[in-house]
Amino acid sequence: MTMVLTLIAGVGRRQTLPHLADAVAGAVGISGQPTWLADDACDLVFDANSPGPAEAAARAAIGAAQIDVLVQPVASRRKRLLVADMESTIIENEMLDELADFIGRRRQVSEITRRAMNGEIDFATSLKERVGLLAGVADHALERAAERIRLRAGARQLIATMRSVGAVTALVSSGFMIFAERVAAELGFDHVEANRLDLAADRIAGTVSAPIVTGETKRQILLALAAKHGVPLQQSMAVGDGANDLSMLTAAGMGVAFHAKPLVAARARWRLDHADLTGLLYAQGYRRDEIVG
Repeated sequence: MTMVLTLIAGVGRRQTLPHLADAVAGAVGISGQPTWLADDACDLVFDANSPGPAEAAARAAIGAAQIDVLVQPVASRRKRLLVADMESTIIENEMLDELADFIGRRRQVSEITRRAMNGEIDFATSLKERVGLLAGVADHALERAAERIRLRAGARQLIATMRSVGAVTALVSSGFMIFAERVAAELGFDHVEANRLDLAADRIAGTVSAPIVTGETKRQILLALAAKHGVPLQQSMAVGDGANDLSMLTAAGMGVAFHAKPLVAARARWRLDHADLTGLLYAQGYRRDEIVG
Protein backbone atom coordinates (compact mmCIF):
# COMPACT_ATOMS: atom_id res chain seq x y z
CA MET A 1 0.00 0.00 0.00
CA THR A 2 1.27 3.47 -0.84
CA MET A 3 1.62 5.60 2.29
CA VAL A 4 2.46 9.25 2.85
CA LEU A 5 4.32 10.52 5.89
CA THR A 6 3.77 14.24 6.45
CA LEU A 7 6.08 16.34 8.60
CA ILE A 8 4.81 19.74 9.79
CA ALA A 9 6.98 22.13 11.75
CA GLY A 10 5.69 24.02 14.75
CA VAL A 11 5.94 27.78 14.88
CA GLY A 12 9.57 28.90 14.62
CA ARG A 13 10.86 25.39 13.84
CA ARG A 14 10.77 25.41 10.03
CA GLN A 15 14.54 25.94 9.75
CA THR A 16 15.13 22.51 11.32
CA LEU A 17 12.73 20.64 9.06
CA PRO A 18 15.02 19.90 6.03
CA HIS A 19 17.60 18.19 8.24
CA LEU A 20 14.97 16.28 10.17
CA ALA A 21 13.20 15.23 6.96
CA ASP A 22 16.43 13.61 5.82
CA ALA A 23 16.83 11.90 9.18
CA VAL A 24 13.26 10.59 9.07
CA ALA A 25 13.69 9.32 5.50
CA GLY A 26 16.78 7.42 6.59
CA ALA A 27 15.10 5.98 9.67
CA VAL A 28 12.07 4.80 7.72
CA GLY A 29 14.09 3.58 4.73
CA ILE A 30 12.70 6.02 2.17
CA SER A 31 15.02 6.68 -0.75
CA GLY A 32 12.99 9.36 -2.54
CA GLN A 33 13.27 13.08 -1.93
CA PRO A 34 10.68 14.96 0.16
CA THR A 35 7.86 16.71 -1.65
CA TRP A 36 7.74 20.19 -0.14
CA LEU A 37 4.22 21.48 0.46
CA ALA A 38 5.57 24.66 2.07
CA ASP A 39 8.72 25.67 3.89
CA ASP A 40 7.21 24.23 7.07
CA ALA A 41 5.66 21.01 5.69
CA CYS A 42 6.73 18.13 3.48
CA ASP A 43 5.61 14.67 2.36
CA LEU A 44 7.58 11.44 2.20
CA VAL A 45 5.95 8.68 0.12
CA PHE A 46 6.69 5.00 0.69
CA ASP A 47 5.13 1.54 0.47
CA ALA A 48 4.14 -0.39 3.58
CA ASN A 49 1.48 -2.75 4.89
CA SER A 50 0.69 -0.55 7.89
CA PRO A 51 1.62 2.95 9.09
CA GLY A 52 2.73 1.99 12.61
CA PRO A 53 6.41 1.08 12.12
CA ALA A 54 7.12 4.12 9.93
CA GLU A 55 5.43 6.47 12.36
CA ALA A 56 7.35 5.04 15.31
CA ALA A 57 10.65 5.32 13.44
CA ALA A 58 9.85 8.90 12.41
CA ARG A 59 9.03 9.97 15.96
CA ALA A 60 12.22 8.38 17.24
CA ALA A 61 14.27 10.25 14.62
CA ILE A 62 12.63 13.56 15.47
CA GLY A 63 13.03 13.19 19.23
CA ALA A 64 11.98 16.30 21.15
CA ALA A 65 11.84 18.58 18.11
CA GLN A 66 8.52 20.37 17.67
CA ILE A 67 7.57 18.59 14.47
CA ASP A 68 4.24 16.86 13.89
CA VAL A 69 4.12 13.46 12.18
CA LEU A 70 1.08 12.07 10.35
CA VAL A 71 1.12 8.81 8.40
CA GLN A 72 -1.80 7.65 6.24
CA PRO A 73 -2.62 5.92 2.96
CA VAL A 74 -2.37 8.17 -0.09
CA ALA A 75 -5.81 7.01 -1.28
CA SER A 76 -8.72 9.26 -0.16
CA ARG A 77 -6.28 11.69 1.39
CA ARG A 78 -8.24 14.81 0.47
CA LYS A 79 -11.43 15.01 2.46
CA ARG A 80 -14.91 16.08 1.38
CA LEU A 81 -16.33 16.62 4.86
CA LEU A 82 -14.84 18.42 7.88
CA VAL A 83 -16.50 18.35 11.31
CA ALA A 84 -14.77 20.59 13.85
CA ASP A 85 -15.08 21.16 17.56
CA MET A 86 -15.13 24.87 18.44
CA GLU A 87 -13.66 25.67 21.86
CA SER A 88 -9.88 25.25 22.16
CA THR A 89 -9.93 24.02 18.55
CA ILE A 90 -11.35 26.55 16.08
CA ILE A 91 -11.16 29.24 18.76
CA GLU A 92 -8.63 29.54 21.56
CA ASN A 93 -11.20 30.13 24.30
CA GLU A 94 -13.42 28.03 26.53
CA MET A 95 -16.46 30.31 26.57
CA LEU A 96 -17.93 29.06 29.85
CA ASP A 97 -14.66 30.04 31.49
CA GLU A 98 -14.94 33.50 29.91
CA LEU A 99 -18.47 33.92 31.27
CA ALA A 100 -17.39 32.78 34.73
CA ASP A 101 -14.74 35.49 34.69
CA PHE A 102 -17.47 38.12 35.04
CA ILE A 103 -18.59 36.70 38.39
CA GLY A 104 -15.17 35.92 39.78
CA ARG A 105 -15.51 32.16 39.34
CA ARG A 106 -13.17 31.55 36.43
CA ARG A 107 -10.77 29.37 38.41
CA GLN A 108 -13.58 27.18 39.76
CA VAL A 109 -15.25 26.74 36.36
CA SER A 110 -11.92 26.26 34.54
CA GLU A 111 -11.05 23.38 36.85
CA ILE A 112 -14.37 21.66 36.12
CA THR A 113 -13.79 22.26 32.39
CA ARG A 114 -10.30 20.77 32.62
CA ARG A 115 -11.54 17.64 34.32
CA ALA A 116 -14.38 17.20 31.83
CA MET A 117 -12.12 17.64 28.81
CA ASN A 118 -9.67 15.13 30.28
CA GLY A 119 -12.48 12.60 30.69
CA GLU A 120 -12.22 12.62 34.48
CA ILE A 121 -15.90 13.48 35.00
CA ASP A 122 -19.07 13.06 32.93
CA PHE A 123 -19.44 15.89 30.42
CA ALA A 124 -23.20 16.45 30.69
CA THR A 125 -23.00 16.55 34.48
CA SER A 126 -20.09 18.97 34.38
CA LEU A 127 -21.91 21.24 31.91
CA LYS A 128 -24.97 21.46 34.16
CA GLU A 129 -22.77 22.17 37.16
CA ARG A 130 -20.86 24.96 35.40
CA VAL A 131 -23.95 26.56 33.89
CA GLY A 132 -25.68 26.42 37.27
CA LEU A 133 -22.95 28.65 38.69
CA LEU A 134 -23.92 31.33 36.16
CA ALA A 135 -27.57 31.55 37.24
CA GLY A 136 -28.66 35.17 37.59
CA VAL A 137 -25.89 36.71 35.50
CA ALA A 138 -27.24 39.49 33.25
CA ASP A 139 -27.54 38.36 29.64
CA HIS A 140 -25.41 41.26 28.36
CA ALA A 141 -22.45 39.27 29.71
CA LEU A 142 -22.91 36.99 26.69
CA GLU A 143 -22.09 39.83 24.31
CA ARG A 144 -19.14 40.90 26.43
CA ALA A 145 -17.84 37.31 26.42
CA ALA A 146 -18.31 37.05 22.64
CA GLU A 147 -16.03 40.06 22.20
CA ARG A 148 -13.23 37.96 23.72
CA ILE A 149 -13.41 35.21 21.08
CA ARG A 150 -9.98 34.58 19.56
CA LEU A 151 -9.79 32.50 16.39
CA ARG A 152 -7.03 29.92 16.19
CA ALA A 153 -4.26 30.62 13.69
CA GLY A 154 -5.11 28.93 10.41
CA ALA A 155 -8.86 28.69 11.10
CA ARG A 156 -9.84 31.05 8.28
CA GLN A 157 -7.53 29.34 5.80
CA LEU A 158 -8.76 25.87 6.76
CA ILE A 159 -12.43 26.60 6.19
CA ALA A 160 -11.96 28.83 3.15
CA THR A 161 -9.72 26.30 1.42
CA MET A 162 -11.94 23.30 2.04
CA ARG A 163 -15.05 25.18 0.93
CA SER A 164 -13.24 26.36 -2.21
CA VAL A 165 -12.98 22.75 -3.40
CA GLY A 166 -16.58 21.90 -2.50
CA ALA A 167 -16.02 20.19 0.85
CA VAL A 168 -18.80 20.37 3.45
CA THR A 169 -17.83 22.02 6.74
CA ALA A 170 -19.59 21.74 10.11
CA LEU A 171 -18.94 23.38 13.47
CA VAL A 172 -20.19 21.11 16.25
CA SER A 173 -19.78 22.46 19.76
CA SER A 174 -20.70 21.34 23.25
CA GLY A 175 -20.58 25.05 24.06
CA PHE A 176 -23.35 27.50 23.29
CA MET A 177 -25.10 28.39 20.05
CA ILE A 178 -24.91 32.11 20.80
CA PHE A 179 -21.13 31.88 20.33
CA ALA A 180 -21.02 29.06 17.77
CA GLU A 181 -23.33 30.89 15.34
CA ARG A 182 -21.06 33.92 15.45
CA VAL A 183 -17.94 31.87 14.75
CA ALA A 184 -19.66 29.81 12.04
CA ALA A 185 -20.89 32.94 10.27
CA GLU A 186 -17.50 34.63 10.42
CA LEU A 187 -15.63 31.65 9.01
CA GLY A 188 -18.30 30.40 6.59
CA PHE A 189 -19.14 26.97 8.03
CA ASP A 190 -21.98 25.23 6.18
CA HIS A 191 -23.52 23.72 9.33
CA VAL A 192 -23.46 24.60 13.03
CA GLU A 193 -24.76 22.74 16.07
CA ALA A 194 -24.35 23.63 19.75
CA ASN A 195 -26.14 23.78 23.08
CA ARG A 196 -28.74 26.44 23.81
CA LEU A 197 -28.37 28.41 27.01
CA ASP A 198 -31.67 29.19 28.76
CA LEU A 199 -32.44 32.84 29.52
CA ALA A 200 -35.17 34.28 31.75
CA ALA A 201 -35.98 37.93 32.52
CA ASP A 202 -32.79 39.12 30.77
CA ARG A 203 -30.62 36.84 32.86
CA ILE A 204 -28.88 33.49 32.46
CA ALA A 205 -31.27 30.93 33.95
CA GLY A 206 -28.53 28.49 34.93
CA THR A 207 -29.86 25.68 32.73
CA VAL A 208 -29.35 24.33 29.19
CA SER A 209 -32.15 23.29 26.84
CA ALA A 210 -32.34 19.58 26.08
CA PRO A 211 -30.93 17.70 24.31
CA ILE A 212 -27.35 18.42 25.36
CA VAL A 213 -24.68 18.13 22.66
CA THR A 214 -22.39 15.36 23.90
CA GLY A 215 -19.57 13.36 22.39
CA GLU A 216 -22.07 10.86 21.01
CA THR A 217 -24.05 13.74 19.49
CA LYS A 218 -20.94 14.88 17.65
CA ARG A 219 -20.36 11.39 16.27
CA GLN A 220 -23.97 11.12 15.12
CA ILE A 221 -23.76 14.51 13.38
CA LEU A 222 -20.64 13.38 11.51
CA LEU A 223 -22.36 10.20 10.38
CA ALA A 224 -25.56 12.04 9.40
CA LEU A 225 -23.72 14.69 7.37
CA ALA A 226 -21.65 12.06 5.58
CA ALA A 227 -24.83 10.19 4.64
CA LYS A 228 -26.71 13.36 3.65
CA HIS A 229 -23.95 14.59 1.36
CA GLY A 230 -22.94 11.20 0.02
CA VAL A 231 -19.44 11.33 1.50
CA PRO A 232 -17.80 7.97 2.30
CA LEU A 233 -16.48 8.02 5.86
CA GLN A 234 -12.91 7.54 4.66
CA GLN A 235 -13.26 10.95 2.99
CA SER A 236 -14.29 12.69 6.22
CA MET A 237 -12.11 14.54 8.71
CA ALA A 238 -12.86 15.48 12.32
CA VAL A 239 -10.81 17.66 14.65
CA GLY A 240 -11.09 18.35 18.37
CA ASP A 241 -9.18 18.55 21.62
CA GLY A 242 -11.32 17.13 24.44
CA ALA A 243 -12.60 13.79 25.69
CA ASN A 244 -16.05 14.52 24.27
CA ASP A 245 -14.48 14.66 20.79
CA LEU A 246 -13.03 11.15 20.85
CA SER A 247 -16.13 9.44 19.45
CA MET A 248 -16.20 11.60 16.33
CA LEU A 249 -12.42 11.42 15.93
CA THR A 250 -12.67 7.63 15.92
CA ALA A 251 -15.59 7.59 13.47
CA ALA A 252 -14.04 9.92 10.90
CA GLY A 253 -11.79 8.78 8.08
CA MET A 254 -9.12 10.97 9.65
CA GLY A 255 -9.72 12.13 13.22
CA VAL A 256 -7.09 14.59 14.43
CA ALA A 257 -6.50 15.52 18.06
CA PHE A 258 -5.50 19.19 17.93
CA HIS A 259 -3.30 20.52 20.76
CA ALA A 260 -5.32 18.03 22.74
CA LYS A 261 -5.70 17.04 26.35
CA PRO A 262 -3.34 14.15 27.31
CA LEU A 263 -6.04 11.47 27.28
CA VAL A 264 -7.19 12.51 23.81
CA ALA A 265 -3.69 12.82 22.37
CA ALA A 266 -2.90 9.33 23.65
CA ARG A 267 -6.01 7.71 22.16
CA ALA A 268 -6.39 9.54 18.84
CA ARG A 269 -4.92 7.91 15.73
CA TRP A 270 -3.58 11.24 14.46
CA ARG A 271 -2.58 14.38 16.32
CA LEU A 272 -1.20 17.86 15.79
CA ASP A 273 0.70 19.04 18.84
CA HIS A 274 2.68 21.95 17.35
CA ALA A 275 1.24 23.15 14.01
CA ASP A 276 -1.65 25.57 13.67
CA LEU A 277 -4.86 24.62 11.84
CA THR A 278 -3.23 24.85 8.41
CA GLY A 279 -1.66 21.56 9.47
CA LEU A 280 -5.00 19.92 8.63
CA LEU A 281 -4.57 21.15 5.06
CA TYR A 282 -0.99 19.90 4.80
CA ALA A 283 -2.23 16.57 6.14
CA GLN A 284 -4.47 16.43 3.07
CA GLY A 285 -1.62 17.27 0.71
CA TYR A 286 -2.48 20.91 0.01
CA ARG A 287 0.48 23.04 -1.01
CA ARG A 288 0.97 26.55 0.31
CA ASP A 289 -0.10 28.12 -3.00
CA GLU A 290 -3.39 26.17 -2.88
CA ILE A 291 -4.36 27.53 0.52
CA VAL A 292 -7.00 30.24 0.29
CA GLY A 293 -6.37 33.38 2.34
